[in-house]
Amino acid sequence: MIDVVDPSTEEVIGQVAEAGPDGVNAAVRAARDAYPAWAATPLDERLALLGALADGLEARTDAIGGSLAREMGMPLAQATAVQAMLPVAVLRSTVEAARDFPFVASEGGATIIREPAGVVAAITPWNFPLHQIAAKVAPALAVGCTVVLKPSELAPLTIALLEEAARAAGLPDGVLNVVHGTGPITGEALVRHPGVDVISLTGSVAAGRRVGAIAGDAIKRACLELGGKSPSVVLDDADLEAAVRHTVTRCCFNSGQACNAPTRLLIPVARADDAYALAAETAAALTVGPALDAQTTMGPVISAAARDRIRVHIDGALTAGARAIHGGSTPPDGVPAKGFYVAPTVLAGVTEDMAIHREEVFGPVLAILTHTGDDDAVRLANATDYGLSAELFTGDDERARAVARRLRAGQVKVGGVSARDSLGAPFGGYGLSGLGRELGRFGLEEFVETKAVLGV
Repeated sequence: MIDVVDPSTEEVIGQVAEAGPDGVNAAVRAARDAYPAWAATPLDERLALLGALADGLEARTDAIGGSLAREMGMPLAQATAVQAMLPVAVLRSTVEAARDFPFVASEGGATIIREPAGVVAAITPWNFPLHQIAAKVAPALAVGCTVVLKPSELAPLTIALLEEAARAAGLPDGVLNVVHGTGPITGEALVRHPGVDVISLTGSVAAGRRVGAIAGDAIKRACLELGGKSPSVVLDDADLEAAVRHTVTRCCFNSGQACNAPTRLLIPVARADDAYALAAETAAALTVGPALDAQTTMGPVISAAARDRIRVHIDGALTAGARAIHGGSTPPDGVPAKGFYVAPTVLAGVTEDMAIHREEVFGPVLAILTHTGDDDAVRLANATDYGLSAELFTGDDERARAVARRLRAGQVKVGGVSARDSLGAPFGGYGLSGLGRELGRFGLEEFVETKAVLGV
């Protein structure tokens, strides 16, 4: 049994059983048995069931928000508005994308047929539990694949509400199967299973390397959505206040536990002092505390290990010469004695040779660097092995388009737009940020095989 801990209180709030190889075998067998009938089910019927699943999740919004607030520490209002509602929106946007997807098309003198790839292993993280599940399960089921899902063992309890909604929606047995457990035991058994055709993972770079190696050895397709060290590029004609406040807020959202969080703020050197003051003020306005406290605007991080790792990153940056203009590695004022709390931290004086500029922290830590113009800003933004996302602020649309083309990132968000407002846009990255794309038409492509029929 695996204990599930409330990060706000350190209390054990539930348990799940490690499925292990036997549980994985049973789940994959069920998925393979269900696959022929599900793949043959008319598209409209599959999409109607996904629509019913979305309706079922929406009807459980409050229960999902409350459960995830306790499991992963996001403030209750945010968990309800984002963690509970985002997967509903993803399911519905995927249904719309599938209606227009070219399952059969003519091209190059042939009939091109896109068919379901088979059984999908979906391995999902704890930071956006249901959203990441929806981003994998919805397109896989829409195109006719069946799925074995392994959610993170750190936030697995809410999955019971997903399973309840799937049964109520009428999803056939074996189409969506859930196995709980850790990555090294249950996750690896799932990835290695010969009955799995496609692997879709969201996780750390280390997990991505392991899964990618196993998939490569077996010649299996793997979609890997990994980490990020996303820049927020502020040019000299931008609204500095809006850009800085947006960046700090997004950096600290979900306690900084988002792979696309803007954790590097690149500002014109001439505006550094103003940016420092704005960033510190915005961070200071956050109220850190338990997820169920109505006053809390930033909750704890997921675990003691995460808290300690983040503090090591902060101390390393300070030792290297950065200075904390807000926060630091000590616990924030006013938080309970128990709980995995980290202060929202803003670091000034960061230089490009520091580890904090290159390495993912996965916590509420913002590194501020200065640039001397567009070319220097682009160089700094791209000076990382990651390339998942970037923010860009300028008052000139043409300038924005020109700079965005030069940023090595899977998404460039201009002027503070939210990725949640464009769920049909592809999500995924360059370099260590992974392989493949999720959401919209691009997410559907990950789960189909392409056949060319010539001569008829």
